[in-house]
Amino acid sequence: MRSDYHSIDDRFRFDAELLENVIIKMKMGKAAGLDGITTHLKFCHALLPCVLSSLFNLMLIVSHVPAAFGQSYTVPTPNRNCNLYGKTLSVEDFRGIAISPVLSKALEHCILDRYSEVNIL
Repeated sequence: MRSDYHSIDDRFRFDAELLENVIIKMKMGKAAGLDGITTHLKFCHALLPCVLSSLFNLMLIVSHVPAAFGQSYTVPTPNRNCNLYGKTLSVEDFRGIAISPVLSKALEHCILDRYSEVNIL
């Protein structure tokens, strides 16, 4: 084993149960990220949470997150008070929504669950 790897305290390990709960809580009908994966993770094989938990733990151990986990694209959406038919539109009439990859969202939710102050104490 390389010396620059570090172990993870068992309290902070991601397990299949955590991943399953995260996947179940994801909202349906969201746009696909650049990877083309939508929230249809709910309908994947039951082994997926086991595989993802191993992957996420490995990412923590080697302290590396793939660059694709940070890639997203922004979609302009009209503000609520904007009348699209009543005037000339400007940049101020829109807000941006970032579409992130589903797997990175799953990792973020796992990190929030395991590393929240409540779980650390």
